[in-house]
Amino acid sequence: MRTGKEYLESLNDGRTVILDGEVVANVGEHPAFAPMANTIGELLDIANDNPDVMQYIAPETGRPANRTFSIPRSPEDLVARRKAIETWARHTHGWVGRSPDHVGTFLASFAANTQAFDGQEGDHDFAGNVADYYRRLLDENLYVSYAIIPPQVSRATTASGWEGDYLQVGVVEENDEGIVVRGSQMLATGGAVADEIFVSCIKPLGPDDKDFAVGFAVPTNATGLKLYCRRPYITGATSSFDYPLTTRYDESDALLVFDDVLIPWNRVFVDRDTTAVRRQFFDTGAHVLGNWQAQIRFAAKLAFIAGVARRVTQVNGVDKIPSVQEKLGELAAVVSGVQSGVLAAEYTAEPDANGQYLPGRSALYGAMGLQSETYPRVLSILRDLVGGGVLQLPASVKDLRSDLSRPDMERYVQSPGVPTEERVKLFKLAWDIIGSEFAGRHQQYEMFYAGAPFVVKGAYTFRNYDYDSAVASVQEFLDGYSAAS
Repeated sequence: MRTGKEYLESLNDGRTVILDGEVVANVGEHPAFAPMANTIGELLDIANDNPDVMQYIAPETGRPANRTFSIPRSPEDLVARRKAIETWARHTHGWVGRSPDHVGTFLASFAANTQAFDGQEGDHDFAGNVADYYRRLLDENLYVSYAIIPPQVSRATTASGWEGDYLQVGVVEENDEGIVVRGSQMLATGGAVADEIFVSCIKPLGPDDKDFAVGFAVPTNATGLKLYCRRPYITGATSSFDYPLTTRYDESDALLVFDDVLIPWNRVFVDRDTTAVRRQFFDTGAHVLGNWQAQIRFAAKLAFIAGVARRVTQVNGVDKIPSVQEKLGELAAVVSGVQSGVLAAEYTAEPDANGQYLPGRSALYGAMGLQSETYPRVLSILRDLVGGGVLQLPASVKDLRSDLSRPDMERYVQSPGVPTEERVKLFKLAWDIIGSEFAGRHQQYEMFYAGAPFVVKGAYTFRNYDYDSAVASVQEFLDGYSAAS
């Protein structure tokens, strides 16, 4: 399988990544993107170096492939898949939200149910395109990001109702070679350092939105494709000591702009079909399996934050106080709840019509429905436990190195049995979780990870809970007595 070194070398491919009004010459070497690219490279090397956990023989190719891209065809496959995802999540401590296993999981489910892509107009084999692309993913160990959210021009209407042509990416023409697309799409997290980007629309579209109902994979260096990245936080970080998470895991978020980009037919999965564009996510099982990966990653992140909180109470010497233990207990309950949701979904998994094992929807979407509340609550507990300790810290690691300031730091910024450097390092880490720009982005990110909270709860959690059985049980009880009894 492809190594981290090979991946990093491939990034210098002429892609048009725009930052501060200028094109980035080589994202693999630019300070805003290189650390994240190096992290992805580390993940690919972990997949190579741990074949027992991270690899399997893919039946689609007959060759070794990344297990996080596998189609689970038995309960045992699902368990093995979780362990591989956990291996990557533990390496990043859950702070990389769009690691290669996320979109790779969606593509696996697409390939498990290619019939969802049949029935579209025209004589193109879209189902075959999906199957072929999946084999490429397996053989090349690709890092695919995605952009499946329309730009926020107007959230009250869909693209066909906006003033201005092709603000959302859509098809402007087709020819023998493929479709030509124009417009924009967000939110390509990690897109700047991805090999390719899957572009589609998960937001419901109406009959008049046919031109925007597309699904395709595009190389990040495609002619006419531009990536406009948000301001990077890493370039403002003074050091890895002061901002340990920012300097490692600052995933770029990008707006994609398509200036009449040709998408060859063999890369097109959905072509102007509002029904098929929904089927690809929900009839293939991709939304279920993909969000199970996300919850595995989220659980690792929460466990890491819980570890920081516990260590803070130990360093401050307050972990024996009952009220502090109550906070730690609540934190443990929240984290355990997410972890339990992952395992419950795995335990209640069932095969779909094509034999793909999918995690139980009730447990999965139950955990997802609380994510917008879970993450802020975890941060709130950590805030309570660190108190003013994250505010009264040295300005930077230079204060610990300078002969002028080091003696005062060592005398006044310390805890019994805990050296100054260790205490400052811990509280700098806590600040990068709750107070830095990186931290603020992650809170917003986790709250809207699967969409607006009202959509997640109303469209996913509500609809996938077995309320029929619950209501039937209540009705059976009510029928057992009357006013006359």
